[in-house]
Amino acid sequence: MTELRTVSFGEAFRVWAKIGFLSFGGPAGQIALMHRILVDEKKWLTEPQFLHALNFCMLLPGPEAQQLATYAGWLLHGVKGGLAAGLMFILPGVAVMLGLSMLYAAYADLGPVEAVFFGIKAAVFAIVIEALIRISKRVMKSGALYAVAAAAFAAIFFFDVPFPLVIAGAALFGFAAARRAPGIFGDALKVPEDEEPGINGGDHTRASAGRALVTAVAGLALWLGPVVALILVFGMGHVFAQEAVFFSKMAVVTFGGAYAVLAYVAQEAVQNYGWLNPGEMLDGLGLAETTPGPLILVLQFVGYLAAHRAETGISPALAGTIGALVTIWVTFAPCFLWIFLGAPYVERLRKVETLNAAFTAITAAVVGVVLNLAIWFGLHVLFGEVEEVRTGILRLWVPDPATLDPWALALSVAALVAVLRFHAGMLPVLGMAAAAGVAISFL
Repeated sequence: MTELRTVSFGEAFRVWAKIGFLSFGGPAGQIALMHRILVDEKKWLTEPQFLHALNFCMLLPGPEAQQLATYAGWLLHGVKGGLAAGLMFILPGVAVMLGLSMLYAAYADLGPVEAVFFGIKAAVFAIVIEALIRISKRVMKSGALYAVAAAAFAAIFFFDVPFPLVIAGAALFGFAAARRAPGIFGDALKVPEDEEPGINGGDHTRASAGRALVTAVAGLALWLGPVVALILVFGMGHVFAQEAVFFSKMAVVTFGGAYAVLAYVAQEAVQNYGWLNPGEMLDGLGLAETTPGPLILVLQFVGYLAAHRAETGISPALAGTIGALVTIWVTFAPCFLWIFLGAPYVERLRKVETLNAAFTAITAAVVGVVLNLAIWFGLHVLFGEVEEVRTGILRLWVPDPATLDPWALALSVAALVAVLRFHAGMLPVLGMAAAAGVAISFL
């Protein structure tokens, strides 16, 4: 077994760069890629160690694949290793997404570009459905978890309950259930025993209260310092400050990956802030699906468009770039903080049943949130007009049947068949859907 201390930082950095440029296909593909390289090829991590790290990262808000890379880098070379691994996982995608956002803002109104995104929207709808099924299979292991998912869906879809409250309610239920009704979640809380001892990574992997305090203070300052500065300089009504505050809140409640994030972002960025419309949210997710790195980079697209369209007194392209960078900073800075602060305690935390129960309930709630997202996206893909109707505390989305787009329906069904029946990859499905959209525009 290769000892972690024998791995040079230069060798590790080259591996992190390779992973960053090859990390297409969403979290499942990215985690599989890291497993193949880190466990099977390099043997830097043992199988139990990799799974323990993955379980820990899945308990955290934010993109689990990026946090897993950060964890592995930290295990090898401490904070500098975690920064190298985590940054290289996202920087290629950030660069690509920034360029695509600029092109979108400048040319989205052109006929051929509109045709491409018409096809992409239908494919994204199918991909969200596939993600819902995949998450459900992984998480839903008892009737109680189905009940949590159903309650979360009803709360957000019918009663417009804010996403953070849905997450908080699920966490409280899970915590209480573990104390009062042990076994209610079936074997979802089962913690596998190690098959072999993990690899010692050096002194930095040992829990220390002093080190944790320094990490917390430094991490919070780096994350929230720029947020406070933007508020003081521009005022709370400025788009840069609004983005910093909004996406900072998002960073602490978005359990379940990019698809759960989109439900929250769609609820706030589209309906409350008016930064973009539902169709553009689908376009952004389609762009994120085609780039390396975590799908949560779709938030960079939102940040770019919001600032690009705002009255900032500077050029729209520069404002959009600043908005995108602000969004990226407050989205990913907490991810590094969670790892550097929590990783030394991962074994202790992993075996606390009440904590695991709380996060299991959160993950089940995410299934309901993603179902809400799928329906919301589907209505806006298939129908030209969707009205929000409120009756007392009840909220419904009511499409106009006369505005059903048969081509959008046909493309969505074809994409669903491709991903569910033939297990086609995201990039081929998106590419074929985009080509079909262009072909339809000539009919």
